Amino acid sequence: MVKLRLKRCGRKQRAVYRIVAIDVRSRREGIDLRKVGFYDPIKNQTYLNVPNILYFLERGAQPTGTVHDISKRAGVFTELHLNQMKLN
Repeated sequence: MVKLRLKRCGRKQRAVYRIVAIDVRSRREGIDLRKVGFYDPIKNQTYLNVPNILYFLERGAQPTGTVHDISKRAGVFTELHLNQMKLN
């Protein structure tokens, strides 16, 4: 199973995170399938590659709680809903 979760980067006390699609059995710093975004909690900056996120969500990937909240603020789930309505 694939999850969308955070991968820690940066230095001590200045953590930044990459949002990655990764296999559930991999550890946090393991090899990811694809980088789909970036999150900096200190500067409160977020970059999301929405088409890649939608690609993985449509194929059954599960976001973690934090990634779900970040994606929800960016409006990713409304786009996912619109895409599913178009297909039906």
